[in-house]
Amino acid sequence: MYNSWHRLVCLFTALIFCCGYTFAQITVRFQLNRQPLTHQSDDVFLAGNFNGWNPSLEACRFSKNADGKLQYEVKLNQPGVIEYKITRGSWTKVECAAGGAPITNRVAKVSSDTTIYISIDGWADDMPGRPPVSTRSKNVFVLDTAFSIPQLKRKRRIWVYLPEDYAFNKKRYPVIYMHDGQNLFDVITSSFGEWGADEAMDTVRKRNQCIIVGIDHGDSKRMNEYNPYDSKFGEGEGDAYVDFLVQTLKPHIDQRFRTRPEVTATSVAGSSMGGLISFYAVMKYPSVFGQAGVFSPAFWTAPDLLKKVEQTASVKSPFYFVCGELEGEQMEKDMEAVYK
Repeated sequence: MYNSWHRLVCLFTALIFCCGYTFAQITVRFQLNRQPLTHQSDDVFLAGNFNGWNPSLEACRFSKNADGKLQYEVKLNQPGVIEYKITRGSWTKVECAAGGAPITNRVAKVSSDTTIYISIDGWADDMPGRPPVSTRSKNVFVLDTAFSIPQLKRKRRIWVYLPEDYAFNKKRYPVIYMHDGQNLFDVITSSFGEWGADEAMDTVRKRNQCIIVGIDHGDSKRMNEYNPYDSKFGEGEGDAYVDFLVQTLKPHIDQRFRTRPEVTATSVAGSSMGGLISFYAVMKYPSVFGQAGVFSPAFWTAPDLLKKVEQTASVKSPFYFVCGELEGEQMEKDMEAVYK
């Protein structure tokens, strides 16, 4: 899922691919024909680009059909490409190859009602195997495994990327705050293959290098934390999450590291729900975030956002918008409407 495309997009960090739909025209039925003998009584879920890659969404839980087979149906409003994986409610319990190796996202191009038959060869949590090999660069470290989010009464892991020459000068650096921290730097923590944000920044000219701060998503809470509005996924917590970035995390980063704290040197970026909350962060705090990378934004989960945009005075901060044509017509329309 996150391959060379995301490495290229991540070069924005020098100054991210999920999406979601649940409409009602094309019916796609997923039927589970085979799975390992272990955990057969466990609940099984579908996570994909149509539900924000939520691994435990109750609405996406498989149920038995008349033949006793586990199945799940999703409604799409137009033809498109579906990417998905099967989980047992968590990314630590995602399907894998028979030998324990991670598998790439399942992909299906859908143009009409169809049934997709699925066979699962193994579950990640059943595979101790060889110790995984970290892919994060030497310039990445974990700042805190349980950094407090007082606005949400939760704790979260925080990652930091420091430029190669940070320790050898007294220079101050711009900062980019990025969501879905699990996926930014290390294949061990990513469920999809890491985005390569660290490798991308390693290739940038020294004068353009930045500090990157990665904030882990809240797994099943991701759809709520990254949405400022209530939705079918639950109560929107995006306002509190953005407040955390501005009131708690940024002051800590500015105090701990040699940053350029001014608005023109402070960016925010993310994909899917992370793209949505990055855009909203600039709308709410234009004096804090000077620019935003808005990749494959899940604006469909926040229809009231367009009203806020229409009612808001002009924002001077630049936005970098991008999505792919195969991600769905609705995503293009939503992004174009917000852009205009």
